[in-house]
Amino acid sequence: MSAGAFFALDRATPGIWRATFSNPPINLLPPAAILELQGLITAVEADPSAKVLVFDSADPDFFIAHFETAKSAEMPREPGPSGFSPWIDVVVRLSRSPVISLAKIRGRTRGVGSEFVLACDMRFASRQRAILGQPEVGVGLPPGGGALEWLPRLVGRSRALEIVLSGDDFDADVAERYGWINRAVDDDQLDSFVDNLARRLASFDRETLGALKALVNRVGVPDGDAIEASNQAFFAGLNHPAARVRREGLGALGYGERSDFELNFGRRLADLQPDNGVG
Repeated sequence: MSAGAFFALDRATPGIWRATFSNPPINLLPPAAILELQGLITAVEADPSAKVLVFDSADPDFFIAHFETAKSAEMPREPGPSGFSPWIDVVVRLSRSPVISLAKIRGRTRGVGSEFVLACDMRFASRQRAILGQPEVGVGLPPGGGALEWLPRLVGRSRALEIVLSGDDFDADVAERYGWINRAVDDDQLDSFVDNLARRLASFDRETLGALKALVNRVGVPDGDAIEASNQAFFAGLNHPAARVRREGLGALGYGERSDFELNFGRRLADLQPDNGVG
């Protein structure tokens, strides 16, 4: 087991890398974690024995809560190996890599967390513990990390609109029915299910796995330029006066903290009314 600042790596099983995200108290994703993800993807692609990359979380209540907007000014601008900005570099390279990525989801994964698992090749979520959402609309922002590009392809236009315009939380059963995730699995079976699948994939030839993935990618994978455009709109929106007012109001409700608001973000968005100084 080796550890970065945000991801602990387990390479004990041949052919399989396991990356466990940990950033207490609620697994916010700061810019520094994006740089670490870039390095992780570079390292796993350089390992000729790597076939499967499994992502999970050390916190059963939060997979990735959302982007840490308070640190948005620290976002690096240097393009990654794909030629795109750092976050787009992560999701584009992850979706194109010959290594097969699996997201094992427990807890809340909203905003950039949802966009991260969308870029993974397969998503499996705890029926009892997983919650997915794109709450950006509630703070006056567009989703900027790939949701607007991935969701219509996976769930269809109308359901994508329901997800991004409502800003609501969706449990694993609904997410499975919509096609947001591959399947919902009972929590006590999730670890063994994903582990068995990872081992099965790792038993196959890496070149064949990568070639099949590349062929499937001809249909349904968004263009990096399109995701980059949404990303630019997200960061431009951070400076919009109305969005800034809404975020300032969120602070009093426990935004970015281990709070009832973060646990129930989708439901609590409905509490943000003009008379409480937000909106």
